[in-house]
Parts: sequence; structure tokens; C-alpha cells
Amino acid sequence: MDDKQKIENIINLYIESMNKSDADMVKDAFHSNAKVTGYLHGELLQLSTEEFAGFVSSQQPSPIENGKNIEFDILSMDIEGSIAYVKIRDKYLGITFLDILSLLKEGDNWSIYNKLFHVEHAPS
Repeated sequence: MDDKQKIENIINLYIESMNKSDADMVKDAFHSNAKVTGYLHGELLQLSTEEFAGFVSSQQPSPIENGKNIEFDILSMDIEGSIAYVKIRDKYLGITFLDILSLLKEGDNWSIYNKLFHVEHAPS
């Protein structure tokens, strides 16, 4: 499996973690030192991996249980040696997000090291 496929697998794991509201899957997709940062409802959020995993797991029932699988598109990907970035658009909890994900390769494994998000559309 090449790096592009490994990164796509991490992105799919990230999306599936939110679909299932699964904290352990979040921790598998994100580096333990990762940050999730962006403005949500006008408030700057700066979450650690643990905090983001807790947020994701608190969404009950999960999107998949509600029959509302997360829609997402990988818009771009750039891989340079042991770093990469992926730009995705996803609809989660009725909100359309634009995510810029920075990834880091350690050994043969990739993980999300940083997530910056922008809300493109939120319900009123």
C-alpha cells in the first residue's frame, strides 16, 4: 500500500469515527499531540485529541444510528516525504465544514497532526 492509500485510509477512519461517534477511532486517526482548531458558532475552539474524541463520542445517537452518514469529499491532497495535507469538505451534525488536515508519517504509519476547520454553512 502506498502513502496515498494509507492517507486515504486515515481520512476514512476519521470520517467513520464521527459516523459512529467512536472516541477510540478518533484516537487511532489522530496523533496524540494533535490539535483541532476553528471557529464554531463564533467561538474559537482549540481541542486536543482527547477533547475532540470526547466531543465526537458525545454525539448520541451517532449519525449512522440516525441514518445520516457523513457526506465528504477529498478536495486536494499533497504528500511531501513524511508530511502531507488533505483538504476535505464534510457535512457533520447538519454543518458543512471545510477541513485542512495536516498529517505526519512516523515509521510506516500516518496520523492527523492538525485539523483546522472552517464552517461554510450552519443551520440558523
